[in-house]
Amino acid sequence: MQTQMSEDKEKGLMSMYRETRPREFIAEKSTTNHLAWSLLVIVLALAFWMSVALVAAENQRHALETGMCQDHVFPTEIDTSCLKQVRSRDHWWQHLGHALVHMGR
Repeated sequence: MQTQMSEDKEKGLMSMYRETRPREFIAEKSTTNHLAWSLLVIVLALAFWMSVALVAAENQRHALETGMCQDHVFPTEIDTSCLKQVRSRDHWWQHLGHALVHMGR
């Protein structure tokens, strides 16, 4: 009987202790869904990378279409050094908007 009472007191004391301690220790399981956050970061990084690549491709496509990088010596050829550094529109978002609107063309 005495051991039963001491065990009940100990359980009550331990339950009070558990309620007052912080919710997360380093070794305890986190309630944050790390997989979902990791996937979100990966998807955002891929979207950013694809946007940068799309802007660069649209910049070069527009420069070729408007003839901005025509070789001066050989008019039928393309100046590839010009194509690497050309700015065919004023802002990057103009390239992105045009590429997204005219995706299938």
